[in-house]
Amino acid sequence: MPSAPSSLPATPPAPALSRHAAIAEKIIGNLVQASSPAVSPDGRQVAFVVTRVDFAKNKYFSHVWLADADGGRAAHPITGGEHDGDPTWSPDGASLAFTSRRSEKKGDATLHVLPIGTPGETRTIATMKDGIDDVAYSPDGRWIAFVSRTQHERYEAEDDSWRSPRKIQRFFTRLNGEDWVFDRPAHIYVAAADGTGAPRNLTPGEFQHDGIAWLPDSSGVATASQRHDSWDRDLAGDLFIVSLAGEVRALTGQTGTYTNASPSPNGNEVAFMGSDNPDTYPQNVRIGLVAAVGGAHRWLSGELDRTFETTAGTQRPQWISDDTLLCTAEDRGETHLYRVHTDGRKPETITSGPITVKSFDLGGDTIAYCAGAVDAVTDVFVRSAQGKGEPTRLTNFADGYRSVVSPQQWERFTVACADGTDEIDAWIMRPADFDAALKYPVVLNVHGGPHTQYGETFFDEAQIQAAAGFVVLMCNPRGGSGREQTWGQAILGPNHPRVPGKGWGSVDLDDLMAVLDDTLARYTFCDASRVGMQGGSYGGYMATLLAGRHSDRFKAICSERSVNNLLTEEFTADIATAFRIEHGLTHLEDPAEYVRMSPIQFVRDISCPMLLIHSEEDLRCPISQAEELFVAMRLLHKDVTFYRFPGENHELSRSGSPIHRRQRAEIILDFFALHLAA
Repeated sequence: MPSAPSSLPATPPAPALSRHAAIAEKIIGNLVQASSPAVSPDGRQVAFVVTRVDFAKNKYFSHVWLADADGGRAAHPITGGEHDGDPTWSPDGASLAFTSRRSEKKGDATLHVLPIGTPGETRTIATMKDGIDDVAYSPDGRWIAFVSRTQHERYEAEDDSWRSPRKIQRFFTRLNGEDWVFDRPAHIYVAAADGTGAPRNLTPGEFQHDGIAWLPDSSGVATASQRHDSWDRDLAGDLFIVSLAGEVRALTGQTGTYTNASPSPNGNEVAFMGSDNPDTYPQNVRIGLVAAVGGAHRWLSGELDRTFETTAGTQRPQWISDDTLLCTAEDRGETHLYRVHTDGRKPETITSGPITVKSFDLGGDTIAYCAGAVDAVTDVFVRSAQGKGEPTRLTNFADGYRSVVSPQQWERFTVACADGTDEIDAWIMRPADFDAALKYPVVLNVHGGPHTQYGETFFDEAQIQAAAGFVVLMCNPRGGSGREQTWGQAILGPNHPRVPGKGWGSVDLDDLMAVLDDTLARYTFCDASRVGMQGGSYGGYMATLLAGRHSDRFKAICSERSVNNLLTEEFTADIATAFRIEHGLTHLEDPAEYVRMSPIQFVRDISCPMLLIHSEEDLRCPISQAEELFVAMRLLHKDVTFYRFPGENHELSRSGSPIHRRQRAEIILDFFALHLAA
């Protein structure tokens, strides 16, 4: 019998990454960013979350950090779990609650309380089967409320082969990134802050709840929900007060979509975000006010025709005083903090410059916010709630990232709409190692939504393309956010009952082509013979549409997580039946209109090579959308390549596994390098 070897063979080295994979890994893998600031009640300390990417483990890790608001003590981590987040101060500032996943049972979420400034052990307050979000201490410090999903008994079975069938009675039973939700609704729980007793469900039953804000007397919480039988058809959402005894009282009456409740310091009123007429989308989301006893509401932010529902992340309003609120709103590619006044005067901006504020909190006289810019990952800043002085930076993740990656800046410019009615905001990023004497290939990027915006924030997609040698072009055509409400509503369907527009693929497409034409004429380093295009979701819709209607203008197009057939999308998406609030009539009442706007009808006219990328667990734009286009192009002998990503959903490019994000970027760069070569 042969003897065993004296030592194990050396592990073979990992294969070297290709140039494009290395670019993607460098830009994505060095990301360290701050989020979720929480200011202590006295305004002297700021807790926040720091998230980093780990390619070796193919995971994201997050920890809670702490810093002095005056910068006296440097920011430092205070938790060591793999997935810690949602820091929340106790009213006396002596403890900090946070969420984690420290249970011995895989998948369980845990809630903990950590002493601050005094000796003591971290206590576990609750362990839940299905997540913990929206953590909030009661003002009297006795309770901690949170949202968690309550699973139907079928989930206790070993696997699907033992589980009872699901009885489907409403729309929106599954959601992208969440999977089934109707049989595991999000409920409000309350637990004793000292860790005694089990968490108690205040809202059992079929209805889901979103957000928690305590009443000043600690008698209950304000929340948002859809607790009427027809909510999945009328799409109305309301505000409610839920007492500690579990009594539920409505504040609004199914006349709009109202969320992010925030009771006033005196308890007499509740601020919120929303819009009337839930059968119309998009609308610029406004800040409103309703009496704590319910009744008619009034809008406070109407003098600023911008949306307070931001692409960067939406937060509930916070009260600075009895008559002033702190909020964020978009403005032409920027996102800023605003003061909103209860007397309805025009909101005032607190922050300035080409930045995007992603999250904020208020404690004492201190505002803490996380903000970034095109070449700056997100850091923590503080400033006085009274607007005195300049902001103080508490972290330097942006500087650390710059020292390793050297992200590119960009140039903002405007282009006249083809019909002369307005101007379009656009941005151009030059490639790394730019030489003005050379001509470079151009990649036009189109955002999703459509009611979202590109803007003054770090965008890894743009940085990756620029690092690979491409000129990056982006813009916010009509239909997007960050502008007047009429701008966003310009592409509502021509048969819309309230605000008829031109429909998808009309003035929005004209705006894109106007920006491309102007860019090629304005910037001589752009090679008009080597133009590519990329878009995801609604941007993927535009990618396929441009391939069909303007193939002669593009050498190659990448259509990602796209909508190619609006008619079948309205039958199969997780939000199926909701597109009528944009397009007007339902797909049953007016199927011809959905077909008219569908890019797949132009498939015979596609002559440029196309790359299709789709996630197999995408519920927002099901993978059948890509399959339809692939089958059609393949049958017609078109140049098409199709990549399917397993285990990913609609958020692949933003929060997919690090390895999949790198592979996706490599595929796209290889595709454009091949087809846009000189």
